[in-house]
Amino acid sequence: MTTLTVLRADGATRAVPLAPPPAFARPRTPLASRVAYAAAHVVPKAHADNTPGQPAEIDWDATLAFRHHVWSWGLGVADAMDTAQRNMGLDTAATRELISRSAAEAASVGGRVVVGVNTDHLDDEVVSIEQVVDAYAEQLHHAEDAGAGAVLMASRHLARVAQSADDYRRVYREVLSKAGAPVVLHWLGTAFDPALEGYFGSTDTDVAAATLLQVIEANRDRVQGVKMSLLDADAEIAVRRRLPASARMFTGDDFHYVGLIEGDDEGHSDALLGAFAALAPNASAAIQALDRDDVDEYRRILGPTEELSRQVFAAPTYYYKTGVAFLSWLNGHQAAFQMVGGLHAARSLPHLSRIVELANGSGALERPELAAARWHELLTINGVDTTVTDAAAATPAEAAVEAPSSEAVPA
Repeated sequence: MTTLTVLRADGATRAVPLAPPPAFARPRTPLASRVAYAAAHVVPKAHADNTPGQPAEIDWDATLAFRHHVWSWGLGVADAMDTAQRNMGLDTAATRELISRSAAEAASVGGRVVVGVNTDHLDDEVVSIEQVVDAYAEQLHHAEDAGAGAVLMASRHLARVAQSADDYRRVYREVLSKAGAPVVLHWLGTAFDPALEGYFGSTDTDVAAATLLQVIEANRDRVQGVKMSLLDADAEIAVRRRLPASARMFTGDDFHYVGLIEGDDEGHSDALLGAFAALAPNASAAIQALDRDDVDEYRRILGPTEELSRQVFAAPTYYYKTGVAFLSWLNGHQAAFQMVGGLHAARSLPHLSRIVELANGSGALERPELAAARWHELLTINGVDTTVTDAAAATPAEAAVEAPSSEAVPA
């Protein structure tokens, strides 16, 4: 039996059985019961100066191939968002090129793509309300000219300059009036970006939600939905139940997405998740199960991935990108575990080990033998002896891992 070496925080190792690859199948027809986007990461050139503060040098072949991987599973791609290291290594020039390239690739295969629109190209940290509107409009026009849908991301500049909820209502009204097609709004919580505290005019979630809903209600024909990333399922459900029929709720809750996407008698959330970048086959197979009205299969496939996602998005949550890129490397979607801005060093080996262990147990290792080999090489490079393990630490009950499967007909 092939085993996987896992590393504890105290430096001890143990062996667990390596699970077989999951038996998921790509969909033959478009996913129907839910709209799902995976917020994709970027792959840098491995030989580039991937250190903090340096311009991003992107490996475009690997970066775009990953997007084709997501599209092949029937999911849409949400690009140039926080998963792609906006404000954490992806500079303005690279962001704009990423949007143009991703939109062109989407058009070539009929894939769905939305991209982040922000104000982060501004040099000054503190600007006027008028400058915020103009900055949003500049990026919005670039996205639309490229042929991509837009996600109006939360702006640090707006968070700094806004004095009240009225300022948020004004900015969104003016920016949305310039949109050529309906956009998705984005409410990003402080776990992802502490600089966004008090967004929508209040630190009280209910008060801020009221402002968000006023923006949507006043601009119904310009807003197709909202992505909520507060890691607060109750808050998301409360907003979801108050949305006009014209607007979708896209969950950005990487802790509670299984129940939110399944929904209840009063509705469900669609998905725009960084977690789905690491789980595209699982997410696709689960939604295929919902398409067949097989909720039990949906839960069986997607349920085990939520613990993995919680590990990837563990505090400090804004370093979750490291886990997404790590899983991409383990699964063979990039040649090296490298990230722009040196962010591959943002998580410890025991943290990464827990990701490997949970991915193994939830069917998220697409090529288990490759993943095990790469992980063991990383351990060896870091001085961990992968040949001496405490096999007794894994009891038969703990070690028994069954990879989820899908009943979908192989393509």
